[in-house]
Amino acid sequence: MSSPHIFIREAAMPDRYDLPTGFRWGVATAAHQIEGAVDEDGRGPSIWDTFTARPGTVRDGHTGAVACDHYHRYPEDIELMRGLGLDGYRFSIAWPRIQPTGAGPADPAGLAFYDRLVDALLEACITPLPTLFHWDLPQALEDRGGWLNRDTAHRFADYTALVADHLGDRVPAWITLNEPFVHMVYGYALGIHAPGRALMLDALPVAHHQLLAHGLAATLLHERGLDVLVSNNLTPVEPASPSPADLAAADAYDTLHNRLFTDPLLLGRYPDLTAFGTGPDLHGAVRPGDLDLITATPLTGLGVNYYNPTRIAAPTDPSLPFTFAEIPDVPHTAFGWPIVPDGLRALLVSLHDRYGTALPPVTITENGCSTTEGLDDPTRISYLSTHLDALATAVAEGVDVRGYYTWSLLDNFEWAEGYHQRFGLVHVDFATQQRTPRASYTWYRDLIAAHRARCAKEGSV
Repeated sequence: MSSPHIFIREAAMPDRYDLPTGFRWGVATAAHQIEGAVDEDGRGPSIWDTFTARPGTVRDGHTGAVACDHYHRYPEDIELMRGLGLDGYRFSIAWPRIQPTGAGPADPAGLAFYDRLVDALLEACITPLPTLFHWDLPQALEDRGGWLNRDTAHRFADYTALVADHLGDRVPAWITLNEPFVHMVYGYALGIHAPGRALMLDALPVAHHQLLAHGLAATLLHERGLDVLVSNNLTPVEPASPSPADLAAADAYDTLHNRLFTDPLLLGRYPDLTAFGTGPDLHGAVRPGDLDLITATPLTGLGVNYYNPTRIAAPTDPSLPFTFAEIPDVPHTAFGWPIVPDGLRALLVSLHDRYGTALPPVTITENGCSTTEGLDDPTRISYLSTHLDALATAVAEGVDVRGYYTWSLLDNFEWAEGYHQRFGLVHVDFATQQRTPRASYTWYRDLIAAHRARCAKEGSV
């Protein structure tokens, strides 16, 4: 990627972004981060319920048991979305609400909740964009091996069919997986997310079984006339120096983070993984015909979740072929992530250059930042503004980007950080569940309105 650009502190005017006609504006959330009601209406336990019950796993012992109470307060949250003038809402369906044990018939109460949610969104003229798996695997499946068990992919296909048959008449596009890379690394390799395993490189079969699950689910969705996307966390990777050792380390990390999941989906093959001690069989997980199944249904779109670039140096630990290096001279979010807006442009252009005609249209399915600011949040406004500027530059350079979903509508349960990291356009008082729009909410509303007004003036809508 190009050298990082310094964070631009002044917010751009909300009508400056030259984005295409029909560009879709949205927000994103996830079930376990906002729904709460973990013991209601037959919902079964997920791996996150089990993980957060173990002392020391989540900061200050926080859990998602109540979260934002979206399960009961979704009408209020949809009114907030309506106030933004959104085109779409990306949310996730809690697998344990549909199949409490990860198998068997659908629970009627679980389906009924998503019926109500989808119908309310459509009434507000907001298109639902559901994610089928956003990390809340039913605990019963984890007890049988979780994503290390090939059978979990088939259970995911069964779950997909149940949900698609029920909601597919109203929901045109579906995301199968959210950030399978992060789930594999944080959940199975490092153990800092649920299910809390620390397998290091022995976690690589998790990658293949998630991709197999996608392939099975994508076929079922396509048979029902539905569009199919995958959302993954991607990052531009730069070496810490031009030295051969740093260049090799950066290439290895790029292979793991960006290509391990994207190459099979778009090219039908795994990248060279010899730096990680395995061939294209991923420690024996890949069987004949698997890659054909994964690519049998081409993606309608690729969801890109972008937060920051990654700087890599030669390894200092013999167990991995790389080490992380600091990006100098840039500010950081409250989460400690470097703020490099141009990284989004660099990432999108690199996808375009790497995959060419194999790259489907892209949607930014997550982008946002955590701050310590209150209702006046100029840091978030500037973060979003500069990243949208970088996005518009990528579009001008030829990348087909169809939409932008910021993370997130609400402050929420931020996984191992509990309630300490606040990403919301809307502030949530977790003691009272009161929602209060921040300045960034108003800014985003005005940006969407300005884009629509420009398109109307040009006669394109």
